[in-house]
Amino acid sequence: MPLSEHEQRLFDEIERSLADDPKFASAVRANDPRSRVRRRLAVAALLVLVGLGVVVYGAVSKTQWIGVIGFVVMLGAAVFGMQSYRRAQSAGPELRAVGGAATTRRTRSRKSSLIDRLEARWRRRPEGDR
Repeated sequence: MPLSEHEQRLFDEIERSLADDPKFASAVRANDPRSRVRRRLAVAALLVLVGLGVVVYGAVSKTQWIGVIGFVVMLGAAVFGMQSYRRAQSAGPELRAVGGAATTRRTRSRKSSLIDRLEARWRRRPEGDR
């Protein structure tokens, strides 16, 4: 439903006044959960690359313990990134892209229809003499 002209003017005025307040803008930016998730994923990706570099260096220098340390760093970074990603996916629609709630409903209906299809296949399976 579109806003009336009066509501649109008020909304624009509020938006301008908030944009002029740098303290408020930085506070809102700092508490944005999507930026926190993106930052964690970027750190995880960077650590995976660093770990890969350490593994390669350990292989080139023929020092096994350096390669093992690099692998542990890569593994830890991958786990950290996956946990951050899963936490963002399990959180509400505020962390998801636009249309996240509709996507969730579609996914649930797909899952239930998949289960229904599998149950129907199970019922139709041939009963052999085993």
